[in-house]
Amino acid sequence: MDVIIPISILLILFVIGTPVAFCIFCSTLTYFLMSHQPMVILIQRLAGGLESVTLLAIPFFIMAGVFMNHTGISERLLKFCEVLTGHMNGGLAQVNVALSTLMGGLSGSNIADAAMNSKLLVPQMVARGYSASFSAAVTAAGSLITPIIPPGIAMIIYGYVNNVSIGRLFLAGVVPGTMLCILMMILVSIISKKRGYLPIREKRASCKEVIVSAKDAVLALLLPIIIIGGIRMGVFTPTEAGAVAVIYALILGMFIYRNMDAKKLWLATRESALGAANVLLIICVAVAFSKFLTWERVPQALASWMTTVVDSPIAFLMLVNVALLVLGMFLEGNAIMIVLAPLLAPIAHSYGIDPIHFGIVFIFNGAIGTITPPLGTVMFTTCSITEVPIEKFIKDVLPFWGLLLLELVLLTYIPTITTWLPNLVYGVAQ
Repeated sequence: MDVIIPISILLILFVIGTPVAFCIFCSTLTYFLMSHQPMVILIQRLAGGLESVTLLAIPFFIMAGVFMNHTGISERLLKFCEVLTGHMNGGLAQVNVALSTLMGGLSGSNIADAAMNSKLLVPQMVARGYSASFSAAVTAAGSLITPIIPPGIAMIIYGYVNNVSIGRLFLAGVVPGTMLCILMMILVSIISKKRGYLPIREKRASCKEVIVSAKDAVLALLLPIIIIGGIRMGVFTPTEAGAVAVIYALILGMFIYRNMDAKKLWLATRESALGAANVLLIICVAVAFSKFLTWERVPQALASWMTTVVDSPIAFLMLVNVALLVLGMFLEGNAIMIVLAPLLAPIAHSYGIDPIHFGIVFIFNGAIGTITPPLGTVMFTTCSITEVPIEKFIKDVLPFWGLLLLELVLLTYIPTITTWLPNLVYGVAQ
């Protein structure tokens, strides 16, 4: 096949540290040059990769999350989390996990969440006696709740490339995300008790304190409810929901909290544009890459091989998990999703695996890869901001890896965890 040299170039560029988008583009360009395809087709494929109204949801939700940060909503949510979890062992670490869960419904990006908490909470944790490496590990691991809490950017991308209901994917992530938050808080409590990390409150908050602290946070907490409710009731599409989220964030920042002035608006818009461009560039080149794989019948060859080697959905899911965990050590999660999900999703369907269930499993696999050496993006983001050496980070993140793998096994082999809520709200898919 004509794909051996392009794939080899792709792997070499990954190994030497070339940015993901350029790795995929160079590999795709090599294929077109070798196969003597007209360059106009490559340009059409690159442009065609972004010709979808659905993809507008990505810059909208990124912008909404950035606007929320610039309005001071993260500080309001932080105070609310302190009231809820500050009495537990490792109180500030518990706040870190809870804040990631709540902010996941606003930012939609695990890297953005990890960067925010690295700047906001890690210095406070270190000042209160937590080790810097443990603080960084909690921050990175907690950010992995974000991709499976609606409205995760990964869910929008997966729904787009596989023609799966984004509304169902949003709902499918609620139970797994909540479950991961609870399990992570239990693990943090156990570790904190052993290390002597104390609560930040002497006793559990009263109902009155919770209600008072919730007043500042309630408007932000309503956003995910508005988004999911609006999509389910048919008021707006997922793309329109992103636009609604931006308008909602602007109203909060400029007219209710009044923290968003013209300068902050410009800075937030610029940050949003850069963040969206990074994601959309990967999508653009990855769609072209997947197109030449289709021309070379790689999906059909892969499907034929897997159905020959694997004879049950249990074994297929195990094989997929292992492959994605290994690939996640080297590749960016969105790139893996855009290239491999269209190849694997039809095979999963042939085994009778629910597409929503498979989507959440796929997305969570990609999330785990972001804190896995040698090239985990969240790992590098967290360590660079906190200035924690990679080897110390790895030592403290090991228990969280174990927990994440436990969650992955549960999601993989208990489909009800992901399908119960979408089926309850939308009805069982036909």
